[in-house]
Amino acid sequence: MLVFGVPPKRRFRNRSLLLKAPDGEDADGQHARRVRYPESTRGAQRSALTTTAMKKIALLFAGQGAQVVGMGRDLAQRFPVAADLFRQADQILGRRLSEIAWNGPIEELTKTSNCQPALYVHGLACLAVLRELAGNFPIGGAAGLSLGEMTAHSAAGTFDFTNGLKLVQRRGELMDEACVATSGAMAAMIGADENAVRALAADADVDVANINAPGQIVISGEKAKVEIAVGLAKERGIRRATLLNVAGAYHSRLMESAYQKLGVALLHVPVQPPRFPVISNVTGAEATTPIEIRRTLQDQVTDTVRWVDCMERLVDLGCDLFIEIGPGGVLAGLLKRTCKDADVVSVSDAESVRKCAERIDG
Repeated sequence: MLVFGVPPKRRFRNRSLLLKAPDGEDADGQHARRVRYPESTRGAQRSALTTTAMKKIALLFAGQGAQVVGMGRDLAQRFPVAADLFRQADQILGRRLSEIAWNGPIEELTKTSNCQPALYVHGLACLAVLRELAGNFPIGGAAGLSLGEMTAHSAAGTFDFTNGLKLVQRRGELMDEACVATSGAMAAMIGADENAVRALAADADVDVANINAPGQIVISGEKAKVEIAVGLAKERGIRRATLLNVAGAYHSRLMESAYQKLGVALLHVPVQPPRFPVISNVTGAEATTPIEIRRTLQDQVTDTVRWVDCMERLVDLGCDLFIEIGPGGVLAGLLKRTCKDADVVSVSDAESVRKCAERIDG
């Protein structure tokens, strides 16, 4: 159990530009009609007896860094519901995102403005196919790492596919701009106590970006200061400190310009209360109201991603089958380090989705 069960308030918190609800949204954030992202209705006739006997499922959506060339291609080739989402994404964005996701090159896919929308579409395509094969199974909760939180909210109906995609695209663009305008870096602290890393970060004047698992914490900030922190890590009792190959200082004060502009963008996105709990990266608890959802999604750009707290909260909600949606299997590994007995499966292509659907069907 981590010492910092509740994230401390930072100077970025509660500055969100949430002055009024968007047109068509009541003061409490309600809409007369709920818009949902496309999902199949096949299997909806599954018996209630089968549904109630299933485990309580949690969805985990991958974040930036999980992208691989070819992701989603076999899903689109074999399942029209997946092909349709990629087709819609190309039309909405006015460019061939599918071509970049399926054929690369990896240097183009890795750009924040490409990989974030590509992972968003891929995650929802995997889920749509999974629902087509396994029916409309109940979901006990969801979380997504950084960008993945946006995908989780779209899956929960917080915003529809189109608005979510445009928001993710804008988020990626703004983070790219912030990276270009600053000289930032990130470093992983392995075998580290959270108290020790926080003290080191404070002394080096950098930020704690991610608490990914026990003993795995990431710091972020100005490149020269992060390098100083890496050099001091050993004497602070941290087993290993490694600079990460990233474009900038994500989840730090260097993303301030993205924070401000994303707050404006969020004001123009209709937001609904989610159909199932979505755990906020920055609080480790459910974000339930439209105002709270906008605030936490904005805060996430500059604040610590408390992934350990997110996983522990899903366990507290009674979730006992975790489905990682996205390439790489990274989230499954982090979950196992946090909750050793967790039952987790990873899906990213047609074969893994098929096996997961069989597992859900029992």
